[in-house]
Amino acid sequence: MEFTKLAEWNPWWEHGRVPDSLKGRERPDYGPLLDSIRLREITIITGVRRSGKSTLMYQMIDGLLGKGVKPHQILFVNFEDNKLAEDSLDDIYLCYRETLNNDKAYIFFDEIHRKKEWEAWIRKKYDLQTQDKFVISGSSAYLLKKEYSTLLTGRNVTFEVFPLSFSEFMSFQNVGIDREKIKIGISLEKTRIEIVKRFKNYVEQGGFPQVLLTEKGYTRKILEQYFDDILYKDVIDRFNLNAQKTKELALFFATTVAHQFSLRTIRNALGLSYDTTKDYLSAFKEVYLVFTLDHFSYSFKEQKTLPQKIYFIDTGLRSAVSFTFSKDEGKLVENIVFLELRRQGKEIYYWKNKGEVDFVVKQKNNSLSAINVSYTDDIDEREMKSLIEFKENFKKTKELIIITKSLEKTEKGIRFIPVWKWLLVRRL
Repeated sequence: MEFTKLAEWNPWWEHGRVPDSLKGRERPDYGPLLDSIRLREITIITGVRRSGKSTLMYQMIDGLLGKGVKPHQILFVNFEDNKLAEDSLDDIYLCYRETLNNDKAYIFFDEIHRKKEWEAWIRKKYDLQTQDKFVISGSSAYLLKKEYSTLLTGRNVTFEVFPLSFSEFMSFQNVGIDREKIKIGISLEKTRIEIVKRFKNYVEQGGFPQVLLTEKGYTRKILEQYFDDILYKDVIDRFNLNAQKTKELALFFATTVAHQFSLRTIRNALGLSYDTTKDYLSAFKEVYLVFTLDHFSYSFKEQKTLPQKIYFIDTGLRSAVSFTFSKDEGKLVENIVFLELRRQGKEIYYWKNKGEVDFVVKQKNNSLSAINVSYTDDIDEREMKSLIEFKENFKKTKELIIITKSLEKTEKGIRFIPVWKWLLVRRL
């Protein structure tokens, strides 16, 4: 292969540094990901398209250069580059090694799932104990997990990257927050008003990093383009699905965020077969476009046979591509709470009997937390009753929470906490 193809992706070979335009903003929540560069194990980064995976890889490269690693020891390749379509991993590796570097190498492969049998190739290099540290990324959850589960077990550390959390959103907008003061209830009214205003913006815009850096008039256009890229590049092309059906079903899920659904219900609504709906939903989940939530039960059969709930990767993306009504605001906030629980790596379910619990969180010690999201300060009595009903049914329940708009108190063993505060202090 031509060495110039690689040189295009590695500006530090010429200038000795990562251009500022590639480094982006720091995201402290992903400190462990950046630190994994020192491990021998393969670092695997997954997440939805445009969530910041490539930027974090560039930050890892910048950190290496700052610690004295020589520029020629670092190789970065993005496999979405059509110029590399005909080049195998061996072609790329040998070209780099023979032309530039026979010492320790740090090799970054972005969107690696576009190369067939990549996992076997990576494993062989790892097992031969070559002088390589591999960092790889892909816009697919199930694809990467399925493939490395057998071939890369014990040889990798894996990280999921999401669009910005509310805490990161505030940081990107240069709004300083003293979390310790907020946690213990010391915050000026002016600060609270500013936070509430920013949270409203967060619900509307979502958390894709580049969207925050774009002029407001173009935000919707960019999000619509993201949606099309996810559908066409990550779903339709990768899984060879029908374009019209893919878009119809994706929009259906966008308009039913935080609602229960069953595959049979979708079949009746859209006229798609049960198997088709199941395959398309699986593809959406693989590329992080949507998430599903099972009903909480100690019976696996009951857990899998009852309806699921659907959530979207980003509220801004969802609103840009679907019809939006004022009544959607509460569901969008519920979606944000779900995403925060996912970022924290929580094991999450919902529960429904006489009442309904939005989120049941199973803690590591097997205790349970039950959460309802009610984006108002006029809390319906049923929100409290459903939490109490859940606790009566499951004695391991240690915490009951209602996430509100601004109300904060404790009543009947239930903690009421404003959503912005819950998101910033992450007390669960």
